Amino acid sequence: MDFDLNLPDLKKLDGIKSPDILFTILLDIMRTLRSPQGCIWDREQDHKTLKKSLIEEAYETIEAIEDGDPSSLAEELGDLMLQTVFHSQIADENGNFDMSDVLRGIIKKLLRRHPHVFGDRDVSCSDEILANWEDIKKKERRGNNKDKDSIFSGIPRTLPSLHFAYEVQNRASRLGFDWDDPEDVYKKILEELEELKQEIDKKDRKSAPGEMGDLLFSIVNYSRHLGIDIEKSLKDTSRKFIGRFKFMEETAGAKGLDFKKLSLEEKDKLWEKSKKHLP
Repeated sequence: MDFDLNLPDLKKLDGIKSPDILFTILLDIMRTLRSPQGCIWDREQDHKTLKKSLIEEAYETIEAIEDGDPSSLAEELGDLMLQTVFHSQIADENGNFDMSDVLRGIIKKLLRRHPHVFGDRDVSCSDEILANWEDIKKKERRGNNKDKDSIFSGIPRTLPSLHFAYEVQNRASRLGFDWDDPEDVYKKILEELEELKQEIDKKDRKSAPGEMGDLLFSIVNYSRHLGIDIEKSLKDTSRKFIGRFKFMEETAGAKGLDFKKLSLEEKDKLWEKSKKHLP
């Protein structure tokens, strides 16, 4: 089905059910936007200027997942896909690669990393699949000279700290370097907490940040052993705090009080009230 970008009929798009055709239209739109006859802003962008947008779209997609909103998720996945198309078009113009190279690369990777589905490898559980996955990735690193001897190769440095720590620990665990019992990890937390307290008591501000890092790393490890998504846990707690704090402000405002000028004791009473209202 032909689609005229010069006379776009959005209702006609609703009748197109083929993902192949719709994806082709999306590529045509991006080429047009980047053309001399296109959009000035789109033409001004490059890989670096789009970094912030890529991160934001990824987070908005995660938020739609957490909210359990299918319509928002569909929209955010589209925004996220746009970033891939945008970067691919820029690379094509620079003579680096194009969308075909991107698609071909991920197709090859999926086929290569799933020999138990598309090959003759037999596996009986997820642990075997992950072990095979690491072996395959090691072979790939030998071929492309990317930190070929490290299992930590490929972990994005820009990941949020909690997520980064989790991924480091998870990969080490795949090679058998891990605690057997969560209780041992809990004891490690207490040990790291005591070491941090000792440095603070000594007023050693140079060592305290390192000890704080050790403590947080152990807490991430404990949450991993318990199967708790620590990133989500902390975000949920932060949102709960926001909700309770807003309740405090609104309660004070309803009484004609300036929340900022209240004493700490008065604020504590409002806090306790907010906890009952928003457990």
